[in-house]
Amino acid sequence: MKLQVRKSSFILIIGVLVQVLFSSCSTGVINRTAFGHRPRKKSRQYFNGIKKKVALLYFFNESPYGGEDLGITATEELRRELSRTGQFIIDPMGKKLFGSSKEIYAGGGVKLIQLARKAKVSGLNFVIFGRIIEARIREKTDEIGIVRETKSYTEAKVELRIFDVNSNKEIYTDTIRGYADDSNYRFFTTSQEDKLTYRRGLLRYSVKVAVRKSIPRILKISRKLDWVGRVARIIGNKIYINAGRGSGLNVSDILKVITEGQEIFDPETGALIGVSKGEVKGTLEVIDYFGPDGAIAILHSGGSVHEGDFVQLY
Repeated sequence: MKLQVRKSSFILIIGVLVQVLFSSCSTGVINRTAFGHRPRKKSRQYFNGIKKKVALLYFFNESPYGGEDLGITATEELRRELSRTGQFIIDPMGKKLFGSSKEIYAGGGVKLIQLARKAKVSGLNFVIFGRIIEARIREKTDEIGIVRETKSYTEAKVELRIFDVNSNKEIYTDTIRGYADDSNYRFFTTSQEDKLTYRRGLLRYSVKVAVRKSIPRILKISRKLDWVGRVARIIGNKIYINAGRGSGLNVSDILKVITEGQEIFDPETGALIGVSKGEVKGTLEVIDYFGPDGAIAILHSGGSVHEGDFVQLY
């Protein structure tokens, strides 16, 4: 009888330990990283309906923790969050044109200036690039017990920059911090691989938190920038624009045709200050679409429209 009671008590203790272990896992970092699939809580604001084409360059990690994986995590999270806003088109050709963020930093940003006109012709509006400056994790674990509580404190510091293709200059830089604190119960025999996986998950989550904080700031900057498209081809009286239904252009929209701005240099240092705004030489009216993201327009006012001219929403 005593043996049966002891056996029942032992089974009960094991059951409690297993329940504690699984309950800690259910509230751990893995479930929280599913945050990227959350529904939109608020309606979009301050959006004129036309999407801006963005080049998103892969971020790189300067911290000793997380390796290349953290740079990829930051980039892909930013890609998802930008797409969720419905206000941007992430151009896959952008990274082929400019390379990675690491290349831009290494060259002091010169590559962005050199390729700005080529990017503008391809329809890009601005370039987003950056790096992870810091990523660190600290842990405090109980010293005794079969199941020990571990408290983890994680921090990431992400630098984000925006280069405006139309003005040919960097217009925004900011450093955003992300935090992820967690408490977990582990058996004292937990393998080193399990600990590394747990830490990697927390580091990724702190980077994602920092990236999500940047979205309202990017939206605010984007609202101040003009959308710019281009006349791709002229056949007869039809003018083909390199943006259409996919970018948010509507039939009957009026576009102004503008000349290319002039680069303005500092007379003392010779440094590029920016690009002047072009002059309006006519307007176009969108009458139809072609392809996945192209529009057909006709002359609305003015004249002397040429292939390669830039257009803006009137």
